[in-house]
This record gives sequence, C-alpha cells and structure tokens, in this order.
Amino acid sequence: MEMTVLLPAEPIAAPGPGLAEAGIYLLDKPEGPSSFRMVHMVRRALGIKKTGHAGTLDPFATGLLMVCAGRPATRLISQLMDGEKEYLATLTLGVETTTQDREGEVVATAPTAGISGGQVAECLAGFVGEQLQLPPLYSALKHQGKPLYHYARRGVEIARQPRPVTISEVEELEFSGATLKIRVRCGKGTYIRALAFDIGRVLGCGAHLAALRRLRSGPFSVTAAVDGNALFGDLAEARELLLANGLTIGEALAKL
Repeated sequence: MEMTVLLPAEPIAAPGPGLAEAGIYLLDKPEGPSSFRMVHMVRRALGIKKTGHAGTLDPFATGLLMVCAGRPATRLISQLMDGEKEYLATLTLGVETTTQDREGEVVATAPTAGISGGQVAECLAGFVGEQLQLPPLYSALKHQGKPLYHYARRGVEIARQPRPVTISEVEELEFSGATLKIRVRCGKGTYIRALAFDIGRVLGCGAHLAALRRLRSGPFSVTAAVDGNALFGDLAEARELLLANGLTIGEALAKL
C-alpha cells in the first residue's frame, strides 16, 4: 500500500561518472521504508530525476526492489515487472485484518488448534495453477483514477472483479501453531496478501500476512542486490555503492 509522503529537503548528488544517464539498481529493501522512499534515496544519491521502481513492496516487506534511474531505464519497467516472482511469506492463522496483513485492524478471530499438517498440505496444493484472485481493498489498483486504498481509508468499498493469476508453486516451509511459513512462485499481478487471506478461508480459521520477503523477480535475485540500509548513510558512499553494482540497459536486457 503506497501513500504520498512529504519528505524533508535532502542534498541531491550531482551527476558524475559511473553508469552515465541510466541504469537498473537491485536493492534489498529493509523493513520500514516504503518503495517510494527507496526510489527517492536512489534519486538522491545519483542525481537522476527520472526514477521509478518495477514492483511495489509494502513498508513492512523486505527483499528485492528494482529501481530504474533515467528515462531509458524507466521505459523498461513494464518488461521488468512481467517475470515470475518468488517470495517467502509468513502467515498468522486465526486472525483476519482489514488490510489482509499485519498493518490492518483485526476484524475476525478463530481457533487454530484443530488444523492438521495434512489439511495445510491439501490446502496449499489447491492454490497451484491458474485461478481467479480478488484484489485486496487496500491495493494500488485504480478506480476512476484513484487507487482502491484511497476509497478504503474513507470507508468506501469499491466493487472489485477477480483477476486471473498464475501460481506455480506453494511450498510449506514451517507450520507451527498459528504460524505458517511458505515459499511462493507466482506470475505478475498476484497479491500475496490475498493469497494469505484465501488460505485462511480454506482452512476455516482466517489468516493474514505477517511477513513478506521477495527473493526474485524474473531473472533478477536479491542475492545480487545492494543493502538498502546503506542508502540512508553518506551521500557519496551511497552513490559509489550504487554505481559499482548497477546494471546498464544492455546488461539488464541481456537477462530478460
């Protein structure tokens, strides 16, 4: 869930040698800052005004965030977003929230003691393949030019239509009490929050997304990403780190 944030004035680096006018930067986004904030930090370090990201991560989520700097790079955003995504997700069973994640208000609770490992395995297997998914009320999907979360925060529920998504794999990593950890491989447009909600409904206890980490987007992996925390330090050091690890347009296209 993205929101407009008024940021304090910060120094902007002057353009200099390195990746020239455009590049793609892989960040390991830390928990806390929004994707918009991370884009701002890249813009601040590089001094390149035209900057955007290829796929939002909510503030509480971590992992791979691809930031495109320079007009030739931002033109690739739609291509970069098309690839399969891989996530680690932690679900809290027995609790539903308004936002389908830990940042929302609790709206329903149910016991989880009777849920077996066999039930969980059968449930997860049912989510593999092509299916229709109802987008969350709190999402950036547009209705009459405004994101759905704009209406949801004002108590207005907009009618949503299920959208086709493809989930290639849902692997159970840990099931203990009310905590379920899974690894998910999915196609473009899949909401892991919505998946968590749906899993809870199938299990009959409700659920919400408690933690999320993006491991991969297409051919790009978080293992090659720069620690996003480093962008909040010295301006010159942040710039040097980005330029040393960024991808040129040609390098990025060669991976697609």
